[in-house]
Amino acid sequence: MPVDVTTWYLEMLNPAQLRPQLIEQPALDIRQAQVPCPEFSRFLYTSVGGPWHWHERLAWNRDRWLTYLSQPEIETWVAYWSGTPAGYIELGQQPQGNVEIVYFGLLPQFIGRGIGGHLLTVGVQRAWAMGASRVWVHTCSLDGPHAYKNYEARGFTRYDTQVALQDLPDPIPPPGW
Repeated sequence: MPVDVTTWYLEMLNPAQLRPQLIEQPALDIRQAQVPCPEFSRFLYTSVGGPWHWHERLAWNRDRWLTYLSQPEIETWVAYWSGTPAGYIELGQQPQGNVEIVYFGLLPQFIGRGIGGHLLTVGVQRAWAMGASRVWVHTCSLDGPHAYKNYEARGFTRYDTQVALQDLPDPIPPPGW
């Protein structure tokens, strides 16, 4: 079914723009996934993005995932809550000092605990540590209801808005459902 989808492009041009939101919670741990693992990355992609119509990577086979994840410009940081994956942020280093937040989000049962602001803060800090002169992201009207607000609250500013008609697939059920 075709629907109008609004996409907002946001950026941060200086590390001083970051308004951090860090929570003191011993159950929360954020670690870089240092070993390229297509199965784990696909799990994160479908579990986080399924409710929001993420579908672009569903057709990727294991080799394509592995090739993508093996690029030194790609970093995946995973939030764990009491040892359970709660969400992730994928960063992509680009030419001219740009670092894109390629994917970011939480598994549904972890939304509303403050993890999103914390994970986004850690991800943006890491982007600046990668040598960024600009950190950017896009989000759209299909994403979670708190996505845009979280980016704005962390200090991102909008630089473009686009509206396009899109055919939406059904939301992706979590693996095994």
